[in-house]
Amino acid sequence: MARLINIDNGGTLTDFCLVDDGEVRYTKTLTTPYDLSRCLFDGLTRVSELVYGEPALAALLQSTDYIRYSTTQGTNALVQRAGPRLGLLVADPTVVEGLAATQAQEDLLAALVGDRWAAISLDRDDEAVSAELVARVNDLSARGAQRLVVAISGADGAGAEARVKRLLLKLYPRHLLGAVPLLFSWELVADADDIRRTWSSVLNAFLHPAMELFLFNADRRLRDARTRQPLRIFRNDGGSSRVSKSAAVKTYSSGPRGGLEGTRALAAHYGLRHLVMVDVGGTTTDIGVVSDEAIHVDRRGLIDHAPSSLELAAITSYGVGGSSIFRVEDGALKVGPGSVGAAPGPACFGLGGDEATITDVLLLRGLLDPATYLGGTMDLHPDRSATAIESKIAGPLGITLDEALRRMEDAHTAEIARALLASTAVRQDTVVAAFGGAGPMTVCGAARKAGVREVLIPRTAAVFSAFGIGFSDLSQVYEQPLPDADPATISEVAGRLRQAGARDLYAEGVDPDACTERFRLTVERGDTESVIDLDDPQDAAAHLRHSDRASLELALVAPLPHVTLGQAGDIVASAAGPDGKRLLRDGRGGQAKVPVYALLNQQPGAQAPGPAVIEGPFFTMLVPEGWQFTTTAAGDLRLTDGGGL
Repeated sequence: MARLINIDNGGTLTDFCLVDDGEVRYTKTLTTPYDLSRCLFDGLTRVSELVYGEPALAALLQSTDYIRYSTTQGTNALVQRAGPRLGLLVADPTVVEGLAATQAQEDLLAALVGDRWAAISLDRDDEAVSAELVARVNDLSARGAQRLVVAISGADGAGAEARVKRLLLKLYPRHLLGAVPLLFSWELVADADDIRRTWSSVLNAFLHPAMELFLFNADRRLRDARTRQPLRIFRNDGGSSRVSKSAAVKTYSSGPRGGLEGTRALAAHYGLRHLVMVDVGGTTTDIGVVSDEAIHVDRRGLIDHAPSSLELAAITSYGVGGSSIFRVEDGALKVGPGSVGAAPGPACFGLGGDEATITDVLLLRGLLDPATYLGGTMDLHPDRSATAIESKIAGPLGITLDEALRRMEDAHTAEIARALLASTAVRQDTVVAAFGGAGPMTVCGAARKAGVREVLIPRTAAVFSAFGIGFSDLSQVYEQPLPDADPATISEVAGRLRQAGARDLYAEGVDPDACTERFRLTVERGDTESVIDLDDPQDAAAHLRHSDRASLELALVAPLPHVTLGQAGDIVASAAGPDGKRLLRDGRGGQAKVPVYALLNQQPGAQAPGPAVIEGPFFTMLVPEGWQFTTTAAGDLRLTDGGGL
């Protein structure tokens, strides 16, 4: 059996999931945004302790078959606008106008490019064009452009861009110190839509430097430690590839996609037709949908409100999580989108933070036990939580601490319920799959508010996005426009796609003939777009009209070892065995002792009603009154609400 390590690098915590001969173990470490390689190797060292009982990083890496990694750093960089100043070179000035079609897109363009753009005329000889290129590039550089995106539109945009590249590399050879990095839109994605392709290229150029610096450094350090395989980057299309064969923009929202891959596996495992992912991390709640075992996707997804050429899972992020800040504004209690992150973290972390979060609330309510939080690896300080909530919330509202705790928990569950209702149509058969570090904590309350009566908590909930990465395969996807429906044209385009695939998979160390080949046709007809699976690329001709804008896509997939969800089948119901009791504040000045159940100590089929506390590996959750939980054959939790609203 293979040894696999899956890593999900989040804004607050970085999760590590080890799969060793089918056994799943995991750990977490605080994310170190100032040096991401530190939390990566700190976490891998902790994983080695799980395997060997002591730090043995080199031995772990040399015995691991595959390491798959996803990161939210691209998402965070866009949110924070932390990246290089870009310059944009176009041939058609109206493209720049099209990039700012909405206020949100105009604001994003202003932050990334600003006035650092220029248009060039290409209907002249090379000498004249070269002279203009020198003038335009020097001007953009003088205005602060650190990287230059070249996006040429038109029917022969790819050919015109290739000409511009040839001329620019003569003028500004890459080996010279101070050379301006050049990025060409058609090399990133061959999308005939000029706006989508240009936005994709601008976003990729913005994310590229930081991702390149960290990921190549991490890959080099892993290779120096004699890893058996290169680091594989998990992408937002659900596939994995080595660092040198991944584009920075494809790391955007890749972590939540890992959770959705796991959600799809859960839906198949339990026969659920409409399973909604609620992935609550430290900063955001990410929601996606799996219907009839298919992930809901947007064929041309939005990235920070900008249209892209990429197919992205239909994941919506909301600014509420376990580290979201509570505040009082104009006499009203609000939560998020601001977050304390991992540093300084919630007040109870004792790392200098003085803001109140839901983590502080649940600690003071008695739900969280400092001895078990994050597996007992972090000290918690209830006195600091009380100080933060009394000074920031209870005092300004003129209420007691108990009343503040009740209102804060209610506000937090209400925000998650609103996110759930805004993202998906709740059906009678809707089941919520809740995970992430903060996902299980209050999900039952949020589900009840949203009208959902069943919740599924994976046993690996605390690291489920990292676990879900383990369902990915090594893959590459290629797309080219189809200028017409002529069979010769289709054959030529299919041949170019296969040639590109053979080159990249050779670099991945994979025989292209051993890969699964899948062709798809995308047809844009007016305002509608359809995607058609093809048994043979020549079948595309039958689906095309003269006025269609169409593209042919090839996906090549090489299987990697997958994780598994565990056992399935019938189970015998039995009473769950409590492992003790915990004193909880009820938010009205009273207290009550409720049973505590350690998930790993329960047999399949164990059942108990709420109110109750469940302690899982790296997560704690409250089962409210009116709910009942049952453990499955795989060790997951299924909760049903019989109490109504």
